[in-house]
Order: sequence, then structure tokens, then C-alpha cells
Amino acid sequence: MSVVVVSAGLSVPSSTRLLGERLAAAATGQAPADVRVIELRDLAVDIAHNFTSGFPAPALAEAMDAVAGADGLIVVTPVFSASYSGLFKSFFDVLGVRDREALAGKPVLIAATGGTPRHSLVLDHALRPLFAHLRAVVVPTGVYAASQDWGDKGLDARIERAAGELAALTGALSAASDGADAVTGGGAIGVTRGGAAGDKFDARNVVPFEEQLAALRSTG
Repeated sequence: MSVVVVSAGLSVPSSTRLLGERLAAAATGQAPADVRVIELRDLAVDIAHNFTSGFPAPALAEAMDAVAGADGLIVVTPVFSASYSGLFKSFFDVLGVRDREALAGKPVLIAATGGTPRHSLVLDHALRPLFAHLRAVVVPTGVYAASQDWGDKGLDARIERAAGELAALTGALSAASDGADAVTGGGAIGVTRGGAAGDKFDARNVVPFEEQLAALRSTG
């Protein structure tokens, strides 16, 4: 499998990138993988220009293609004002504008760094809803690393658990996709529960609830 780490760290060296690399190393230790790290700091100007021009620069376009094409994704942000950083959110905003299906059905491991343990809820009140909205499949265990967590065995255990979940989920989805291709000849999953046998489900064809509701209002 191929794994892409998206790091929104700003400093050099960055604890945010370090956490992403440790998660990737733990995940690839359990399943062979190609790993790439994308530093959003290096793409900050291109991301800003994309908002005003509507077109990504070559480096930004290549990074977005790598994210969309990855089998699994590890995303790590520093905590700013009790949430993800603006640079982190901006990257996924322009990615969603370019390809709204880029993360649909993709396994994602969420992680964050901060100066205090009090911000650990950022994983569930900010990151998890964001990637659920983008229709990614977020692994159950997120990893938050406060300053005092580095070198602690508890952080190592969380990293191993989350990485194992990402490797297992990525492998399971890949196997299911291969099996569906063999049976249906395409990328859709055959449905035998909750629908007639032979029906096909494709996550790329799911219409968000907001759009369905808007359509009902317009016809009513």
C-alpha cells in the first residue's frame, strides 16, 4: 500500500512532522508500504494563490494528486486556538474544491500536537468531523501528543494501536475492492444486505444529505 503523511507543522524541526513519521513507520512496520511526507509549510503560498486564482501551482497539484491516489492517509496538525491550523484546513479546502471525491472511502489516521494535554479533544471535536464531512474512513484511534508526552510509553502505545488500525483498514478495503472488481468488473461493491443481490454501491455516487434536502425544498 502507499501511505501519504500530510504535516502542517511550521517549525524546523517540527514535532508535528515527527509524529507523522513515527505513525507512518509504525504502520509500514505492519504492512509493506511506500511512504511520502507532504509539508504544507512549503506549499503555503501556492495554497493562498489557489484561493484567488482557482488554479493550483504544479507543486500543489502534484501534492493533491498524491493525497488522492494514496491507499492510506496520515494527517497531523498543530493545535491553534483549540482547533486545527488554518494552513491545514486551507489545504483540504482547495483539495475539496478541485476534487470533492478525493477522500471518499479513503482510510485516514488523524493526529495532532500541542503544548498541553487540555487540547487533546481537538481530535474528536474538530478533525474527526472534518474528515467525516469529506467522506473519508477515519480510524477509531486518533493520536494527540502534548509536549510532555514525548518519550512516554503511553504515546508509543497509542501510535502502535492507531497505526495498526490504519494498516488493517487499508488492507481490508483494498481486499474488498479487489474482490468487488473480480465479481462486478468495476470499482463498485455488490450489495446483498439491504438491497437486491447484484445492486452496486459506489461511495463516489453518494449525494450529501444537504444536497438531497436542498433538492426536496426546490421541488416542494
